[in-house]
Amino acid sequence: MRSISLSIVVLVGLSAQVSAQDTTAGKSKAAVCSACHGAEGISVLPDYPNLAGQKQKYLELSIKAYRDGGRKHAVMSPMAAGLSDADILDIAAYFAALPAQSPAK
Repeated sequence: MRSISLSIVVLVGLSAQVSAQDTTAGKSKAAVCSACHGAEGISVLPDYPNLAGQKQKYLELSIKAYRDGGRKHAVMSPMAAGLSDADILDIAAYFAALPAQSPAK
């Protein structure tokens, strides 16, 4: 009985984490990112990476590293400084859900 209760607690916790990611909210929160990373996550600037189609966990860890000081960048560090964990989950979910493609020429 105890293992069943523990399994239920773990499953509820996992589903809460998944539901915490909101791509619609992420799109709104990521609007400022478009200046460097493109409106659909495909950068037209050679020095900035494409974010569309990146792995969600990679994006989460990268943004948190900029926010928390593990990675430093003159633009990204201040941009990430004010983001909450929920903001980062939403932004990462949004960019991960976008198709990776080359910009139209």
